[in-house]
Amino acid sequence: MNKKRITVLGAGISGLVAAYWLDKDGFDVKILEAKCEAGGTMETSYEKGFLIDYGPNSGLETTPLIRQLVDEVGLSNEMIYASQISNKRYILRDNKLHPLPMNPLSLIKSKLFSAKGKFRLLGEPFVGKSDDGYYQSIAQFVSRRLGREFLDYAIDPFVSGVFAGDPNKLSVKSAFPKLYRLEEVYGGLVKGMIKGARERKKRAEESKQSAKMFSFINGMQSFPIAIARKLKDNISYECKVQSIERRTQSAEFKTSRWKIIYENSGHTHEIISDYVLSTVPVHSASKIFSSLDNDFTKHADNIFYPPVMVLYLGFDKKDIGIPLNGFGYLIPSKEKKNFLGAIWSSVIFPNRCDNDRAAFTLFIGGARSAHLFENDTQELIDKVLHEFKQIMHIDADPIFLREKLWLKAIPQYNIGYIEHDNYFSKFEYDHPGIFLSGNYRGGISVGDCVKNSYEVFKKIIEN
Repeated sequence: MNKKRITVLGAGISGLVAAYWLDKDGFDVKILEAKCEAGGTMETSYEKGFLIDYGPNSGLETTPLIRQLVDEVGLSNEMIYASQISNKRYILRDNKLHPLPMNPLSLIKSKLFSAKGKFRLLGEPFVGKSDDGYYQSIAQFVSRRLGREFLDYAIDPFVSGVFAGDPNKLSVKSAFPKLYRLEEVYGGLVKGMIKGARERKKRAEESKQSAKMFSFINGMQSFPIAIARKLKDNISYECKVQSIERRTQSAEFKTSRWKIIYENSGHTHEIISDYVLSTVPVHSASKIFSSLDNDFTKHADNIFYPPVMVLYLGFDKKDIGIPLNGFGYLIPSKEKKNFLGAIWSSVIFPNRCDNDRAAFTLFIGGARSAHLFENDTQELIDKVLHEFKQIMHIDADPIFLREKLWLKAIPQYNIGYIEHDNYFSKFEYDHPGIFLSGNYRGGISVGDCVKNSYEVFKKIIEN
């Protein structure tokens, strides 16, 4: 009878993980999800022998919290790790695939970088610290520390592959805080990588460079679905939250409760709750919280979510003219292609299709190429398919093709993002009992979302 009620908005990985821990701690948890199933952008389907992840294709086991959750929700036997062969990554340069150097010896032998570019890297330990990274782009940071060529053929494609972002706009300190911290705390990247490894060991954490890549036998959506199964009595689907209003519980102490108004099956409903945890995308949160503070909309609308199309292709292996011996490849913007890169899905996790076939996941658009969707979609797909086949030395047509366009894909932590993050913290302070979480705060990866959900869980129980 004395349980505190918390209403969680969104049944994506951030909302479900936080809700799971809150439920275990004894809270009366209610989850409202707008879609008809759990997972958010973790969306998996199985068609004609192909397993397709339309959202995240994998995660990195950067925190022991992931394995703990997997074990507790009964997924231990379904969790799989990427094949060893997929450790090899490629970058496209001059229309050829070059392995990304992973150690000093391979860097010396690599044809991806010129002799001048390699020599420039040796100067990194002697570069001084910079000004405030919140207002410095990752492009400026890397050019200063590692040189322009490393930016063009390593960081530029990496940023597109992770954030679907523009390195000239992403804030180094907001988007890549651990990278910037190496300079801020240790004075450089090389020094920081050596000394920072000791700190991570004490915290039982893995760096994203060394963490094991994981998925599940039935795809990434297995993770949120398994958590949702544990919380099945707590979740209501097809519930679109309209607004939230403050309810005064005690005039003497001015403590607040919250009325959540939502629509389901054409009818309006409401819940009275002690706490509200919003994990929906910030553009959706804007509509919900604007009645409490007009500035919420101003900040939310200034966070850019670029469109990204996922193009999934299946081919017969016999028609592929190059060895499938890696993770896939990323494409620098200087190469002027119509897509950002390709993951060799069936190489990373072999159960994605039959042994005599190969599956690939391509990404199109992002912050640097959002304009591509202004033209005919089929024409764009045809161009990308032509470029992909050329790079992969394929003459045949795909035996399987599916596409999905995410109109608002990944929040961009652009220069000045700290102002939005500070505002969201102030909003929480001004509205006690409301908490804001999700991939627009604290990182966009699966590991970041799990870790941040645990942090917000601790914040709620301490409240």
